[in-house]
Amino acid sequence: MSKKIVTQFACTYETIENTWIELADGTKLSSRIWLPNVKLGEKVPAILEYIPYRKTDGTRARDEPMHGYFAGHGYAVVRVDMRGSGESDGLLKDEYLKQEQDDALEVIEWIANQSWCDGNIGMMGKSWGGFNSLQVAARRPKALKAIITVGFTDDRYNNDIHYKGGCLLNDNFWWGAIMLAYQLRPIDPHIVGDGWRDKWMERLENMPLWMAQWMEHQTRDDYWKHGSVCENYQDIEIPVFALDGWEDSYTNTVLSLMEGLSVPRKGIIGPWAHVYPHDGVPGPAMGFLQEAVKWWDHWLKGIDNDVMEGPMVNVWVEESMEPSVKKPISKGYWVGLEAWPDAKAVQTNVYQLTHGKLIENRSEQQEQVLLKTPLNHGLLSGEWMGAGVLGESPADQRLDDGMAMVFETDILENALEIVGYPKFEVELMSDKPHAMLFAQLSDVAPDGAVTRVSYGVMNLTHLNGHDRVDPLTPGEKVKAFVQLDCCGHQFKAGHRLRLSLATTFWPMFWPMPEDATLTLNLETATLSLPTFHGQQVVGPNMNAESAPLTPITTLQEGRVDRSISYDILTDTWTCITDGVGGVFGEGIYRFDDIDVTVEHNLKRELTLTNADPLSAQYTIYQKMKIGREGWWIDADITVTKTSDQENFQIVGEMAIKENDKQVFYKEWDQKIKRHGL
Repeated sequence: MSKKIVTQFACTYETIENTWIELADGTKLSSRIWLPNVKLGEKVPAILEYIPYRKTDGTRARDEPMHGYFAGHGYAVVRVDMRGSGESDGLLKDEYLKQEQDDALEVIEWIANQSWCDGNIGMMGKSWGGFNSLQVAARRPKALKAIITVGFTDDRYNNDIHYKGGCLLNDNFWWGAIMLAYQLRPIDPHIVGDGWRDKWMERLENMPLWMAQWMEHQTRDDYWKHGSVCENYQDIEIPVFALDGWEDSYTNTVLSLMEGLSVPRKGIIGPWAHVYPHDGVPGPAMGFLQEAVKWWDHWLKGIDNDVMEGPMVNVWVEESMEPSVKKPISKGYWVGLEAWPDAKAVQTNVYQLTHGKLIENRSEQQEQVLLKTPLNHGLLSGEWMGAGVLGESPADQRLDDGMAMVFETDILENALEIVGYPKFEVELMSDKPHAMLFAQLSDVAPDGAVTRVSYGVMNLTHLNGHDRVDPLTPGEKVKAFVQLDCCGHQFKAGHRLRLSLATTFWPMFWPMPEDATLTLNLETATLSLPTFHGQQVVGPNMNAESAPLTPITTLQEGRVDRSISYDILTDTWTCITDGVGGVFGEGIYRFDDIDVTVEHNLKRELTLTNADPLSAQYTIYQKMKIGREGWWIDADITVTKTSDQENFQIVGEMAIKENDKQVFYKEWDQKIKRHGL
């Protein structure tokens, strides 16, 4: 969204393109530093962002306007590439390893000892950087005084890109494929000199098959507990500012973090996708950088301001809107929560299910229903994680709901607001040992249009906990539940609430090995809604600002094409997402000040035949091209995931050229045993 570009600041600043931070084991990490110009001998607080996405030619476009803004307000900013990424030494072997945290502790100590730093350090980041800001805070480095986390999780198993409700997200495969492309990019000889190629080849030879590595851990074992700060929130002893938006996939964890922490804390849930809120899409964007400066001023400079006044959490409540895959603007308003849970503002309304109805009074009639949905239920679900690209939002849900079992309220006489986590509970039986239960809450307009509000899934072999697999006994009753995602929504008078139930959700989730039929006992079925009875508030600063943008020349406009096709004779569906000239439609572009051109194309193709859950196939094609005159790296990657009754299988290949000559080739063929999936 549009924002004001600020050029006049409290102080000028300089940018140091590369500074080496040498660790105790001799590893050198590459950093980019923004330093405010202050009086001789004056020291300033510092802000650290520590991620693997390449400071030189990866996040450069977003770094300059954000970190320049902080520098203009009197903060040193240090943007560090983690071990094994960008121009830093070493190998990146996985997400969120202890080594990553250990290195961060050394980086913080290094910053605190610099002549320009006063010893007060903040840490911030979005996504990976939001995760590790929390993880590093839990390690309690002395100089770290506060953090800001955006688009983050506190539970790596159940609230990240790999698994949800114990079911396998297809974005696990997508993200693993993207990491292959990100990590194959070369080390820039302009920074490291002639040794770049040997270091690059070592990195390529040792690169993990990311998605397979994550699929080896299909329950919430110690692998996932590591780095999940929900294991012990009390490890964090410094103030935390947490933000996310409804179009992203991490909004569940803003409230869970507010509930779990006992330190000074603030939360904001806005309308945005997985972007920093000053770049907020859908709009309206937020004045995130102004709010962040106030946060840093209070906790790093000791300035007595109003940053801790008002509600603990500001929540954007979306109004009823016409469903559309194109959602540039969210209509809504801000409400405040004094805490979470907030018993005064949020109360629970319980609805019963009977004969296609949601009712508030218990029906005495006995009713059992069979639930078995076509495997292609979920075609119009949109993306699990929105990245700010048109086409990611769920479409009108009438088509998907036509394959599901639906229950509706009567027409609402008055508007109804909800803020929090809906939950569906039911007693059921399955005819197969493995099954999924899907539940969705939607807003039905008077003309019949259906807008998704929230959804959730549950692997029914995980009813006793995500750390174990207990296969269902066919014909045996179990108490089941689905925790739907956190949401904030106003249902207008004249609308209806709809609950949709299903046993599949493709292409967002990989199908179970068998096509199960569930018998639901509706006498025991309930939908609990967190109804809001609090007040509207002014909310955060909504005037987005930034420092001057990074000099970029767009060489070719990008686009993201999306299509669904159906082979009537074979009952086969094919879903294609094609990022042409950029994974997220960013186009082919050149960073003018370093003369580096970047092109990254990605095409996803998911196919499924309704007669057979084992027909599912997911193929990703990528091209990564990066370089400058006389130094061009051109890579092609193809990876495919399939499964049989017992195993997942991933096959693929990577071919890399340097100046049109092939210099690296690798193939994959790996099986991973299915465990309750």
